Amino acid sequence: MKVIFVCSPFQGKKENVEKAKKYCRYVVGLGYIPIAPHVYFSQFMDDHNPDDRRKALEMNKKLLEFCDELWIFGDEITEGMRIEIEHFKKIKGKDKIKWIKIEDLIINR
Repeated sequence: MKVIFVCSPFQGKKENVEKAKKYCRYVVGLGYIPIAPHVYFSQFMDDHNPDDRRKALEMNKKLLEFCDELWIFGDEITEGMRIEIEHFKKIKGKDKIKWIKIEDLIINR
């Protein structure tokens, strides 16, 4: 079973966590394992705290090592997403990255 890194905006916004949960459900529906650290880390870290943000991005890079693919959800690329994407390209290659258009998803079941 493939492990998919869910790459989507966070920026410390609760609504972005809710969107990421839906993206995870979509990934599960396809038979894969989603990894969305912003859903998990937001429970105990503060993205507005520079030290927490730095630590979270470092942990995200480590988690990327365990992922088979990185899927980008949406049209916006935030700074944190850019860091994750560039790191994934270095360790796994750009051919393992997919861009998922939100309008193409059926996630509100």
